[in-house]
Amino acid sequence: MSITRRQLAASLRACTHVADREAIARFLLDPATEASLNPFRETSAGAQRSIWAGQAFEFRSSRTEALGLACLLRALYTLPAGEPLVQELFGVGPYRAAIYHLGDGCQLIGAVLHGRGPMTLPVFNTLTQRRTARRSPPTPSRQLDLFAFVGLG
Repeated sequence: MSITRRQLAASLRACTHVADREAIARFLLDPATEASLNPFRETSAGAQRSIWAGQAFEFRSSRTEALGLACLLRALYTLPAGEPLVQELFGVGPYRAAIYHLGDGCQLIGAVLHGRGPMTLPVFNTLTQRRTARRSPPTPSRQLDLFAFVGLG
């Protein structure tokens, strides 16, 4: 079963345990983001726990910014080591995202977005267009002018 980026982003936005879910979802929905080569798509919670604990150390020492890493590690430590997971990898330029779910794309465990080295992560635009507020002509204030009573207004 193939899961689209849009489906993963929607599932991620529903995951309240992922603090940076909106930024990671915007990365997934960015038109430049593409699925990455993933030879180990099927994995386990124990394997990913070990990998991301090591990555957390590497990221700290290399000052690599990562979103969602602490939330992912917390989620992985609550699962049995043998729990099967599916890993979805995405990237654009020097930025990578890893999304983990139980196989259906709906029950997300966590997600991480990171760059390479000490670079800041970009701000990805949302795809929803925002309506600009129309300015209405100023209306006279209905507030009582206290200074008018003492002759200062």
